[in-house]
Amino acid sequence: MIRVTIVSPSHALRMGLREMLTAHPNIQVVGEASRLSDVNERETEVAVLASVSSVHGMQDTNFGILFLTEDIEPVRQALSFGIRAWGVLSTDASGDELAAGIAAVAEGLWVGVPGLVEGLMRLPKGGESLGEESLPEPLTAREKEVLQQMAEGLANKQIALALGISEHTVKFHLSALYAKLGAAGRTEAVKRGIELGLISL
Repeated sequence: MIRVTIVSPSHALRMGLREMLTAHPNIQVVGEASRLSDVNERETEVAVLASVSSVHGMQDTNFGILFLTEDIEPVRQALSFGIRAWGVLSTDASGDELAAGIAAVAEGLWVGVPGLVEGLMRLPKGGESLGEESLPEPLTAREKEVLQQMAEGLANKQIALALGISEHTVKFHLSALYAKLGAAGRTEAVKRGIELGLISL
């Protein structure tokens, strides 16, 4: 069960998000706050931030943050603080998209809609746009599926069940993914996948 606090100065918006999230059995809304600084860190694993103005006065957090916004500039400012994990979704994200984003952030991953996240990611030297063609070897279709499942917060055993393969095969694909993406672990692989536009949420 993922413990979530909804953050927005709008009571109506908080109520709407609560209603969307209570339909998901793996999510428990443990609180609401008008500002991020009012979130109870001991009870919260992920804060769903529905108003970027609510980041004012925030300090380092022990919980992940899922931003709901169309404007990445305040998010860029917020990321200068110590955020354990984060994600960015559109304000019109569906309940399933919210749940997937929360699950991924709870796992310590960075997730988001490529169109919103690409501006937050570090570009390579020269400032070229990233793309899969920049990889020394392209990912296979199965590797892309594993990467997508990993970005949605699934553990190896869950990925194996979802794709109908063995856990050993999942580990094999992860090793290949890390090598091709030049990543040292899951979080870095997901970050690279977002940079390359390989992940959608």
